[in-house]
Amino acid sequence: MSVATGPPTAGDGDRQAAFAATLVDEWVRAGVAHAVVCPGSRSTPLALAVAAEPRLGLHVRLDERSAAFTALGIGMATGLPAVVVVTSGTAAAELHAAVVEADLAQVPLLVCTADRPPELRDVGAPQTIDQTHLFGRSVRWFADPGVPDEASRPTWRSLGARSVAEAVAGPLGPGPVHLNLPFREPLLGDAAAGGIPDGRPDGVPWHLVGTGPVPPPESVVRELVAHAGLEPGARGVVVAGAGCGDPAAVLDLAAVLGWPVLAEARSGLRNGDARVVSAADGILRAPGFAADHRPDVALVLGGRWASKVVTTFLSTGTSVVVVDPAGTWPDPDRSVARFVRCDPTLLCCAVTASWAATGQGAYGGANGWTKAWARAESRARGVIVDALAASPTWTEPALAHRLVDALPVGTNLVVSSSMPVRDVEAFSSLAMPRVFANRGANGIDGVVSTAWGVALAAGPTVALVGDLAFLHDVSALVGPADQDAPLTVVVADNGGGGIFSFLPPATKLEPDTFDRLFGTPQSADVAAVAAGFGWVIEEIGHQSGPDALTGALGRAAARGGRTVVRVRLPDRAANVVAHDRVNAAIVAAVDG
Repeated sequence: MSVATGPPTAGDGDRQAAFAATLVDEWVRAGVAHAVVCPGSRSTPLALAVAAEPRLGLHVRLDERSAAFTALGIGMATGLPAVVVVTSGTAAAELHAAVVEADLAQVPLLVCTADRPPELRDVGAPQTIDQTHLFGRSVRWFADPGVPDEASRPTWRSLGARSVAEAVAGPLGPGPVHLNLPFREPLLGDAAAGGIPDGRPDGVPWHLVGTGPVPPPESVVRELVAHAGLEPGARGVVVAGAGCGDPAAVLDLAAVLGWPVLAEARSGLRNGDARVVSAADGILRAPGFAADHRPDVALVLGGRWASKVVTTFLSTGTSVVVVDPAGTWPDPDRSVARFVRCDPTLLCCAVTASWAATGQGAYGGANGWTKAWARAESRARGVIVDALAASPTWTEPALAHRLVDALPVGTNLVVSSSMPVRDVEAFSSLAMPRVFANRGANGIDGVVSTAWGVALAAGPTVALVGDLAFLHDVSALVGPADQDAPLTVVVADNGGGGIFSFLPPATKLEPDTFDRLFGTPQSADVAAVAAGFGWVIEEIGHQSGPDALTGALGRAAARGGRTVVRVRLPDRAANVVAHDRVNAAIVAAVDG
């Protein structure tokens, strides 16, 4: 039995165009500056509205999965959501991986899926799936406002303003928002004829959400100082990762307490300060030092280290205090003693001020505890430089170390999960650029696309990825010739999944079985694939000198974008040996 819907009412297309234009205007008023659009029919009203808005940077991508990660990268770099616009059906489902990453990494993202109108759902209409709450609990807010009509007109601006506010300042912190927007044919219309509702005067958004960093209550500060061990002279460490707060505030607190700062690559703290420990992964492999320098208390600010050595060290015998402003409960080891839900910068400032008032702080002085950590850091750094900087051969640790040193000034660095993020964390230089990584779900999904988004929003960017991560996201290489970004992708090519060679299957399984199921070497040639999409290729062989990467990155920067630097590396078994050799040298230096 068919349902007679009759011919479209005159003006429906105009009304839908006006609705879409209203949303776009509210997004821009709220600070949105980028939109990523994929081709599709049902999304026509919104795609045209985005394209007509001169205040938005428009980026067209062929593949929805890549588009979503591109928008994620923009959100990472700017702190504001990019809009991603896709049509209905499986196009919407393709966004799920990026939505999950945005949720867990607390990155603002505004996902807009077009949909069929209600009369075309559950009747076998093409390109129609159930898109209601498609992303489950991964979104901060979901709305399905229905096909725009006269009754809903007064709500249009509210919908646009709230969607941005929920993505930026929801109670669980920044994250993804999903608007499922059904449109009815005709899909073309005139927004002006449809009547765009007036906005607030002076260009402000319809809703202003008063938000700001949450300070710790005075009672919490007193409790931390009196009973949690946050006191000068205690055997404590500050563990800092992405989102740890203002580096100056963290270092001020460390100075007052007389504690070292174990700083992960994305923390913004690897700047050469004497309190900063960057080589903790290698240092804590030294059994003597680790046994003698287990802290009584650790203050954890921001994201976790990728290093299992560091996280395991802190999970036993140490009272851990985690600053967790969004209430995400980051405690996979079930070992955290205290959670504090406040802004990390304000907590550092409050504890620093509390001790300053008593006159008991160390105030930049060094005690035996911090001197021991600084001595271990100096020895480890010396080994890393000697072993990796001038080595005549290329290994993955050497690549991570040399890459950071070779980056042109002002260049962003995006590192893939698996080995690149661990190698940059363990072996890179102290002079760190701004570093990004998809460490919410820790997958290799969409890394090149994420880097593309960072480059679009924040300028020159270099991505370090493995060959499998590169091939996994090959659709990121596809783009219109007139749309470019200053992106260089450095591919560590060791012929497969290098991280698995460090795991038990590598030694417990037959080599052929291991390689087939875990190493998974691919037949595709990285350079040939990239060249086929019009990217310029730079090749660095096993025996190329240490300066080869500097030259390749310099030429890529001069070209302005779309360069792949393939670094040919020894096989995966040799990579394990290379890591073991450097780590053994660090252990010998630290415990010696």
